[in-house]
Amino acid sequence: MHATPHTPTLRDILTAMRPSQWTKNALVLAAFFFALGDQSQHITLAQGPTVALPAALLFCLASSGVYLLNDVRDIAADRAHPRKRNRPIAAGRLTPVFSLSLALLLLAAGLSGAYLLAPAFALVMCAYLIIQLLYSLGLKHVALLDVFVIAAGFVLRAIAGAVVLSVTISPWLLLCTFLLALFLALCKRRQEKLVVAELGHESRRSLEGYNERVLDLFIAIAAGATIVAYAIYTMSDATVAKFGTHYLGFTIPFVIFGVFRYLDLAYRLQRGERPEMVLLTDIPILLNLALYALTVALIFFGLR
Repeated sequence: MHATPHTPTLRDILTAMRPSQWTKNALVLAAFFFALGDQSQHITLAQGPTVALPAALLFCLASSGVYLLNDVRDIAADRAHPRKRNRPIAAGRLTPVFSLSLALLLLAAGLSGAYLLAPAFALVMCAYLIIQLLYSLGLKHVALLDVFVIAAGFVLRAIAGAVVLSVTISPWLLLCTFLLALFLALCKRRQEKLVVAELGHESRRSLEGYNERVLDLFIAIAAGATIVAYAIYTMSDATVAKFGTHYLGFTIPFVIFGVFRYLDLAYRLQRGERPEMVLLTDIPILLNLALYALTVALIFFGLR
């Protein structure tokens, strides 16, 4: 007797698209945010909702397509995982055929929309999707290389935001983006390693190539490098000339607090496995981000 096929629900579809992960694509807006204060650029507030925001939304669609492809490929492994087995595809609430069809639709919508915004933006999105697919197909199983690929994806998001607006983005900001993403990815691997030790299940093969104590060293290096790189960026002569102010250094404490707070959450409360949820739910981090944005806005528009 065959089981009745489960009719896909809107809730299951949205869950499989992982909207909580869309917070990562806010990085596409970074170039617009900083270009507003750049005296050499001619960016207006109107370009936020008309160009930058649609670009970020298109990245959300395309990235959701990749998540669906990845979940179909990993369906067997996810069913053995205590948390991932509840995902709609692993739980059987969405069929692989339906999920693949939806993934292709999302990828096509994201790429075609990107091309309409700017062909160069579509090229950057293609590069992002290629490395994401390579990650899903095997790179995620290679220790160290997996976190570097994740960090590269964040850098491409930042570059995409600059390309769609036809503005330049500081190499120091790209370095900060890479280091911060590397820091978050390493914290995630550390927490996954702890889960393996406690529950005895293997969530990903790359964890076999990690040692917890070495991960602690990597995390400390990435955290320190992120803070130093951002500090150098804010106080460099090029940044002062670009924004017409040396006050951007006042934002350094917010970056230090954010890194320290995340370390506290990852080590004391063991919340490092899902950084996207931390960014959506941790009140101190949300307040810190809001104060950072407000301080930058005041520096750009009020203190020069």
